[in-house]
Amino acid sequence: MSLTASARRPVLSDLISRPDDRVRAFALDAALVLTGVAVVALLAKVSFFIGPVPITGQTLGVIVVGAALGARRGAASLTAYLLAGLAGAPVFAGATAGPAYVLAPSFGFVVGFIPAAFVAGWFAERAWDRKPWLAFVGFVAASVIPFLIGVPYMALILATVLGQTVTVDGVLAAGVWPFIVPGLIKAGFAALLVPGAWLAVRAVDRSARR
Repeated sequence: MSLTASARRPVLSDLISRPDDRVRAFALDAALVLTGVAVVALLAKVSFFIGPVPITGQTLGVIVVGAALGARRGAASLTAYLLAGLAGAPVFAGATAGPAYVLAPSFGFVVGFIPAAFVAGWFAERAWDRKPWLAFVGFVAASVIPFLIGVPYMALILATVLGQTVTVDGVLAAGVWPFIVPGLIKAGFAALLVPGAWLAVRAVDRSARR
């Protein structure tokens, strides 16, 4: 499957029959977006605080939601997730929520979830989510994105808000190295889960045609 392929392929959520009525179609999209928020919120509670940024199940949720909903709806779902947390809903890892979460070292990672979901959905829209090895490559690429935003933001908060001495080695130790293996495991699990869902869909479709 070519990385440069421009034709959008169906994602898992496209298999749901879409109403012709615009209001009902919007309601379906909204329901899918809110379902994505709930998935990421639940996985956020699977967290291990090892430093200023916890290891959580959020990235797995981001990847799966992005792949299942597609680029735009996936990004919309993670945007809604971010806004819900800033409004005070207990959707983030830990007990902190509301506007004060902007000052948390992990806030930049949550911002990075939005483009990460978009990228996971972009790969899914090019059918990379149908084969485990292609899905793994695409999902690893999506998993890197939160770190591009989250690590510099974490360093900024540690230095300016918490008044800590920040070094490159310290930032890498707190925000990068501990997350590599768990990130690969989560991408690998998603690369089995999403293609597995497609296998199930095809099996049901074959059974229905008999």
